[in-house]
Amino acid sequence: MRLTTWNVNSVKQRLPRLLPWLDQRRPDVVCLQETKLSDDAFAELLDGELAARGYQVAAHGEGRWNGVAILSRAGLDDVVTGLAGGPGFPHQEARVVAATCGGVRVHSVYVPNGRTPDSEHYQYKLAWLAKLREVVAAGPADAVVCGDVNIAPADADVFDPAAYEGHTHVTARERQALAELQALGLRDVVRDRWPSEQVFTYWDYRAGMFHQNLGMRIDLVLASAPVAGRVKAAWVDRHARKGTGPSDHAPVVVDLDEAPDGDIGPMVPPPSASGRGGAKVRLPQSP
Repeated sequence: MRLTTWNVNSVKQRLPRLLPWLDQRRPDVVCLQETKLSDDAFAELLDGELAARGYQVAAHGEGRWNGVAILSRAGLDDVVTGLAGGPGFPHQEARVVAATCGGVRVHSVYVPNGRTPDSEHYQYKLAWLAKLREVVAAGPADAVVCGDVNIAPADADVFDPAAYEGHTHVTARERQALAELQALGLRDVVRDRWPSEQVFTYWDYRAGMFHQNLGMRIDLVLASAPVAGRVKAAWVDRHARKGTGPSDHAPVVVDLDEAPDGDIGPMVPPPSASGRGGAKVRLPQSP
């Protein structure tokens, strides 16, 4: 089974790239984030195209912001949207959908950004992650959490730790919240596969960050031990971030039981720039 996750940053905008990518990579299960469409609009735009490709769909959207979905050719059972009893800002947002696909409980998540460490958005992010942990803990042993977690697990997952000082995504409390989720027995399968390699999944649109490979790894596939033990390949499809009209995120691809493209990676194709060293880089969003 090929399992993938991709923050597409608007399904409508990414449609000319999403459909050819599905045809090229032929994933069995696709977790999407930042779909930015209501459920009705998602169905109107995509149901026919996805059905023709054999996908069942579980979408949870809200229009202009957020939105998650699971596309599956491996079954789609026991669909649950949202986090029951979870926090809102002030109301619950469309940030998680779960379903059982091919015997695996799949959670497609778009974790709140957090904005700044001294904001109520940051507290919301921590509370949201705590509730997600409760939900995953109550689920079956065969499980994956896939998506944009808006946290770089370690300093090795950003191009320059010094550039992120004072920003979210790298703070100790966020990383601790992620570590507590993983303490349920979830393995970061890309990092397991490539423990010492530079791997990024997100590059800001501005300042030529992608071409300089100045990125972050914030899109993860976290798998329970039974699922992680089946992994034959885990890699970032960097090619999908290239060219005209890309998302600012690249898909993460995980192959279970067999690897159609071989054990490739960690980023395909590899970047020409190292993403490290040289003059200090100021983040585009820095004041």
